[in-house]
Amino acid sequence: MAAVHPAPQTGETHSLAGLGRALVQHQMLRLDQAAAIQRKAQAGGVAFIDELVGGGHMQARQVAKFAAEVFGHPLLDLSAVDVPTLPHDALDRKLATEARVVALGKRGGRLSLALSDPTDQKLLARIRFSAEANVDAVVVEHDKLVRLVEKLGQSASDRLGDLSDESFDPDVVGEDTAPQADTSEVDDAPVVRFLQKILIDAIQIGASDVHFEPYEKFYRIRFRVDGELREIAQPPLAIKEKLASRIKVISRLDISEKRVPRDGRMKIVLSSQRAIDFRVSTLPTLFGEKIVMRILDPSSARLGIEALGYEPDQKQLLLDAIHRPYGMILVTGPTGSGKTVSLYTCLNILNEPGVNISTAEDPAEINLPGVNQVNVNDKAGLTFSAALKSFLRQDPDVIMVGEIRDPETADIAIKAAQTGHMVLSTLHTNDAPTTLTRPANMGVPGFNIASSVILITAQRLARRLCSCKQPLELDETALLKAGFVESDLDGSWTPYRPVGCERCNGSGYKGRVGIYQVMPISEETQKIILAGGNALQIARQAQIEGVRDLRRSGLMKVMQGATSIEEVLGVTNE
Repeated sequence: MAAVHPAPQTGETHSLAGLGRALVQHQMLRLDQAAAIQRKAQAGGVAFIDELVGGGHMQARQVAKFAAEVFGHPLLDLSAVDVPTLPHDALDRKLATEARVVALGKRGGRLSLALSDPTDQKLLARIRFSAEANVDAVVVEHDKLVRLVEKLGQSASDRLGDLSDESFDPDVVGEDTAPQADTSEVDDAPVVRFLQKILIDAIQIGASDVHFEPYEKFYRIRFRVDGELREIAQPPLAIKEKLASRIKVISRLDISEKRVPRDGRMKIVLSSQRAIDFRVSTLPTLFGEKIVMRILDPSSARLGIEALGYEPDQKQLLLDAIHRPYGMILVTGPTGSGKTVSLYTCLNILNEPGVNISTAEDPAEINLPGVNQVNVNDKAGLTFSAALKSFLRQDPDVIMVGEIRDPETADIAIKAAQTGHMVLSTLHTNDAPTTLTRPANMGVPGFNIASSVILITAQRLARRLCSCKQPLELDETALLKAGFVESDLDGSWTPYRPVGCERCNGSGYKGRVGIYQVMPISEETQKIILAGGNALQIARQAQIEGVRDLRRSGLMKVMQGATSIEEVLGVTNE
């Protein structure tokens, strides 16, 4: 690594602290880059170095060398550490896991500590107090440190390998008894600790769903990460009933009812600033209850519209539409395509003291303070249409309907959009043009659709290439076949292919990026709707007006190096 020389401190770096400030001062990052990384880290409730390395802004090795040289600490390669010889009692295990540090040795009143950010003085003070020792910091690479901390944590199989049927009796609690999930007796149980570790791991790895699946000969747990399911663990089959009971207890579900599907919710409080909600769904199968937990992170709705992946012109069209006083905006796409996050991002922009916002959802996935959220309950008669009728008597400015499922809901929502309200909702269609024909199929007159819908957004989520990506050599014929046009092949960009590394677990992809088709409803499109035109005619008109379809938007992400050609072709299989 080349020697780093301090740059004159600018007055603007006062908003940065620690590692970020040092990187700017030594010209390793621009001020705007460091500020953006810090904002994103704060919005996601993670440390600066997590976003710096995890977001691919700098390599872990580069950061470690910089921190060791600038702050005067030794640099250690964790690959050379003999893990079994590490002192396991030198530092509280829970603190080490939370702080993501590793005790390397303790002699007298001094503790040798492996960490990736030596500027975190609050953390160092906390460790000094806990260990009752002075700390000698040793800088290591962040990605290797995270993996070692996870390795040192007691594995799921180790915790449960010797678990017998008699070792733990779950509390049997009915729906009407308001169970308390965190009693000392339950917290000491191996199954409880195992479940807690699984859920924390799912949050840290960025999973969107956790699947608990019982089969005849085995029991497995899978995470959905970046849209793909990965097997995480195969705990003993004997714990399936106990694990299901524990999940149902903390989700306020009746553990004695195993014959019908049930839905519940639970929450994990990570800190005073961050809590994660889980939507729980149980399903009776041949060999026990399958449970799927959807992870609902409220911070995802507060990242801002810039983080969603809209192109600048698409973002401006959407912002112009949501700030209109009335009309309907529809978001469409398959399950898991990010529709809810897009809607809540729009609501978060509109969420001001002078705006009355009400939502009807099944169920409400993200808790947004300042927004009046209603869970529909068909059994109790609180349907989408009933909630909408009630909203209109509550002096609303903005109404969000989780999904338009039936003609009555569609009719009320459209009339609300015609009478001075902004209405946001979702539909399940393949693209924006076909969305306009769905209300017509429900029996909504064409003139009502034309006079209410002002913009439609269709979306998909494509996996984002990891920083280990490499250039892909393709001839012009292959690129044209993929959907590029002659004007794209000007040599100003390079397609990349996934490779695979430790950071992305060998998949070549890390995170996801949105692909959008944003279609405002023009006068010409309104004429087609009024004339009873079909989706093909609407799509043709949208193309004339310069609206990019999903495939074209995806290819633009390829040109930007964000994703691969095969990924775009897979998610926009038109």
